[in-house]
Amino acid sequence: MKKLALITLLLGGFAINSQSQYTFPELGYSYDALEAFIDKTTMEIHYTRHHKAYYNNFVKAADELKINGMAIEAIFNQVSRHPATVRNNGGGFFNHKLFWEVMSPNGGGEPSEKLMKAIERDLGSFDAFRSEFEAAAKGQFGSGWAWLSVGKDGKLFVSSTPNQDNPLMDVVEKRGTPILCLDVWEHAYYLHYQNNRGDYVGNFWKVVDWKVVENKYKEASKK
Repeated sequence: MKKLALITLLLGGFAINSQSQYTFPELGYSYDALEAFIDKTTMEIHYTRHHKAYYNNFVKAADELKINGMAIEAIFNQVSRHPATVRNNGGGFFNHKLFWEVMSPNGGGEPSEKLMKAIERDLGSFDAFRSEFEAAAKGQFGSGWAWLSVGKDGKLFVSSTPNQDNPLMDVVEKRGTPILCLDVWEHAYYLHYQNNRGDYVGNFWKVVDWKVVENKYKEASKK
């Protein structure tokens, strides 16, 4: 009984065990907390409808495939073997959770010394990283995401993915553990920015919570 009830897998904030479903995360701040970047209406719709729908559909698919309780990283590692509903909704569930986590009404500024040194080592400079990340976000055709991830070699890299794919999945070219992401689906910004994705991307830096990103960098570097 203890083995079944107490064995818990912790991955990127997901608490999963053999008798429970994946947990839909709390937002952590009010819908209007990021008004300078994301308006209240967009945030509420994005979180309560889009993200919640991905979560519900992923849990349903996981139940049907009898993988509910499997570490989500392990699912992504072999996502090519699963139906598209797992790839799309599992990605939507995971990606949005990370997106909410790396933003804060008290965000902005620059990374701390440890992460800054890693960025300078692997990406040239903080300005070079920002330019590469913004290019990835603005250049992603259609819907998708921009990422900062830690590769298996421990080095940081920038990439973009279409739809709800992410760097943990075995279907993407550049694989690693994501520590920062930006949602560039139109529903993430269209009410406020309309078709000005560039302005949306540029304002993202005002709300990035670098403390959270550094903690994720430290965890990813241990793998």
